[in-house]
Amino acid sequence: MMRHSLRCLFAVTMVLSLGACSTIGGWFSVDDDEDPRQPAELEKIDETVKLRRLWSTGVGDGQGEGLYRIQPAISGETIYAASAEGEVKALNRLSGKRIWGRDLKLSLSGGVGVYGDSLFVGGSDGLVLRLAADSGEELWRAPVTGEVLAPPQANGRVVVTQTYDGKLHGLDFATGEGLWTYDSNMPVLTIRGTSTPIIRNNLVMAGFANGRVLGFNVATGGIEWEARVAIPQGRSEIERIVDVDGTMVLAGGELFAASYQGAIAAIDVSGGRKLWERKLSSVSGVSQGFGNVYVADDDGTVYAFHRNGQGQRWRQDALAFRGLSRPTPISSYLAVADFEGYIHVLSQVDGSFVGRVKADGKGVRADMLSEGNILYVFGNSGKLIAYELDATDR
Repeated sequence: MMRHSLRCLFAVTMVLSLGACSTIGGWFSVDDDEDPRQPAELEKIDETVKLRRLWSTGVGDGQGEGLYRIQPAISGETIYAASAEGEVKALNRLSGKRIWGRDLKLSLSGGVGVYGDSLFVGGSDGLVLRLAADSGEELWRAPVTGEVLAPPQANGRVVVTQTYDGKLHGLDFATGEGLWTYDSNMPVLTIRGTSTPIIRNNLVMAGFANGRVLGFNVATGGIEWEARVAIPQGRSEIERIVDVDGTMVLAGGELFAASYQGAIAAIDVSGGRKLWERKLSSVSGVSQGFGNVYVADDDGTVYAFHRNGQGQRWRQDALAFRGLSRPTPISSYLAVADFEGYIHVLSQVDGSFVGRVKADGKGVRADMLSEGNILYVFGNSGKLIAYELDATDR
């Protein structure tokens, strides 16, 4: 594979390949003096909400050097986190007290998935591991066809994982044995990443680099329906990139997904019918709350759309080209992280800024998590921080 290093926004790498799939790990730019995509300078805001640090701990090397988005997972009173160098920790999510820690002695690239008494992580060398949630003991490891860049998901019978080569794999929950594989046929160029599969009952939903979201029978891998979020357009392969890489969200009978250089779409999960769509470009994904669907465009604009398809509720464009994470609802607010590690708190009502804190100087790529009024942030450097939201104007 031939690799050429380019100066991309937020130090992201473009990888070119001869005769095989190629990837783009970010956005393109020219010299700083000519770059129209320079990150916006932050302006002072009137803070009516404070993020008060409850606890902080380190988890290995965090995202490492692989541009990963390894995200924590919460189950009950425990939060689990893993690093690129293979360290996995379980902590009390309220106190930050360590419950257990384990060094898997292999490079991780995707995780953490959690189901019942089990955790799931993915390796950069094409492995899926099942661990005991109460100890971190390895229960099994199974080979798959490529790098795992998102948390494997499970339902107690099947473990589903997506690999960077465009395949979706179903593994036996008890043994890790391969049950089925779907091949999406990768485009020539793709963004570095994959979406996280979602399992509901007998259906698993996954987004792919060809701009499609598919619903599968989770037991057999048979296709139940297909929905197009974006259609490749343009003459060059770069213009035709339409990856569905960011986190999708399921609300009731509706699945919300967004693509790069495409759209955000609402999909009826009973049959794959597209209910509505709005043009935009996102790689970080979608969240929902307050009757809204939230998404950060790759140009740094944060949008709130009416969940019922009645259009845009508000937009916030003061964070232009700051490499935003997926917006995360917390209480009646919305948190979004940027490439410098700032956490910006917005009102879910009108998108105005109400708070800000710097969490990690190396930035935040992984999805943040929230439970009640506590926000959990896993920075690129490996800092795992719990913040309590305090609305000072109440």
